[in-house]
Amino acid sequence: MIPSVRQHYNQQFSQARYEAFLQDLKSVFPGNPAFRIAETPVFVPGYFTRQLKTAGEQIIDVITRPDFKKLTGKAIPEKRRIPGEDAHTHFIALDFAVCEDEEKGLFPQLIELQGFPTMFAFQALLAEKYRTHFDIPEDLHNYLNGYTQQSYFDLLRKMIVGQHDPREVILLEVNPHEQKTRIDFYGTEAATGIRTVCISELIREDRQLFYYRDGEKTRIRRIYNRVIFDDLESQAAAFPSEKIPDLTSDIEVEWVPHPNWFYRISKYMLPLIDSPYVPPAYYLNKLQVIPQNLEDYVMKPLYSFAGKGVLIDVTREDIESVPDPENWILQKKVAYAPAISTPNVPAKCEIRLFYFWPEKDERPTLVHNLCRLSKGKMIGVSYNTEEDWVGGSICFFEEKDQ
Repeated sequence: MIPSVRQHYNQQFSQARYEAFLQDLKSVFPGNPAFRIAETPVFVPGYFTRQLKTAGEQIIDVITRPDFKKLTGKAIPEKRRIPGEDAHTHFIALDFAVCEDEEKGLFPQLIELQGFPTMFAFQALLAEKYRTHFDIPEDLHNYLNGYTQQSYFDLLRKMIVGQHDPREVILLEVNPHEQKTRIDFYGTEAATGIRTVCISELIREDRQLFYYRDGEKTRIRRIYNRVIFDDLESQAAAFPSEKIPDLTSDIEVEWVPHPNWFYRISKYMLPLIDSPYVPPAYYLNKLQVIPQNLEDYVMKPLYSFAGKGVLIDVTREDIESVPDPENWILQKKVAYAPAISTPNVPAKCEIRLFYFWPEKDERPTLVHNLCRLSKGKMIGVSYNTEEDWVGGSICFFEEKDQ
């Protein structure tokens, strides 16, 4: 996206350097990552960085509205509502497609958002390894708003551990060591001293939770929550309810972030945002007229993750046959730009911005990022894995206008 930097990078790229980069990356936590890493980072020019920041602030304006909880009260399924919700989430992730306007200029469009953690530890490692093995300009930064690797991890540790002994804080997931994102769990452990625990390993006694750490039964006072309860429900055969402690009744534990925020800050709030950087979206059950140009729309289930259930080629029959329209949205489709030059076919790009929100701050702060490159219809590390110059990556930003 910065032509001069892109041209230089592609010229100095070699398969040997890429293989050495991968070998170094995979040596940190042997056998990982379990997903494809792209051959290149993305170099974001100053004007696009500014657009991303503006878009993010406009979305944050909605999240920080005094009536936001009232607006999103129906977002949380009753069977998944957990008591003890705090004033705001600790983390926000915003996903933007890199798109192209009629004058061939690039601009961001929001695709999805979540009040939930993402690859916070791994992305720092990934950026470090790109810098080690490739020529990345010193004036481009993967961290934003003045953060450095040191200050970023200092804040991440504070956010996750809080005032507690790390032994009494856990990263909670479903089958964590089988998740494709497990390298991030291991990086989080290394950075914070906490342990990764499967939800089936929790022990509940009255209102308290415990787990076994090095053979010792240990109290859990704070949970860094990575459980997507939709995912847990889809694995009911492996994790029947009798194997999982009841978390929907009051327990003496702090959540980081609280599970309810996964639903509040999600596709559910897309119709609430009015911004040039957010494609129009409509709740399906409130759609008064089905658009004639359905080829310009995509239909998304409210309760899904990793792109599951998304209908890209929508028909009137699809809309009319949905048995639960209250659980779906219709969103204006965006056209990803072939913005990343590669040795063959240009790649499309999606950028995720990381926001951290300390408990006493009025607003969250933009700190870091990830991006994903694709040459197919779907964006994500689970798709078009047979292509080259696609997969997980990182952005290096220019934070001044050109």
